[in-house]
Amino acid sequence: MFEQLTQGEKETFAFAREFAKKLTPGDVVCLSGELGVGKTIFTKGVCDFFGVQDIVNSPTFTIVNEYDGADGMRIYHFDMYRIEDEDELVEIGFDDYLNQDAVCLIEWPEQIKNSLPARRYTVTIARDLRAGDDGRRITVKEPC
Repeated sequence: MFEQLTQGEKETFAFAREFAKKLTPGDVVCLSGELGVGKTIFTKGVCDFFGVQDIVNSPTFTIVNEYDGADGMRIYHFDMYRIEDEDELVEIGFDDYLNQDAVCLIEWPEQIKNSLPARRYTVTIARDLRAGDDGRRITVKEPC
């Protein structure tokens, strides 16, 4: 496990871009943190590393956005905030997404904790007001 302090969106984006260097197809990254702390900014940094040209935004209402990177890397970006029952995951084919050669980024994984794979990265983003209004403490737990 390691931690990084960031100051503002640019630093969070840059940290995520650096973090993405270790990702390979099949990796799952769970992004936890309260509303507005930078989970989508983190996702934008990962997507930028892989050369995604599309506009990256939170799939709050669509549940999942699909992106193609420059070198064929496929990225699935989930927002599970609106999932009320894990049975809903069957309807969107969640297991099918997890079993593809793609990187899966999952915001609000707490909503589906019983459906997450055991092998996953857990990234927690929290406000750190000691570093100012835009301070963030990013904690990364690597898969075992």
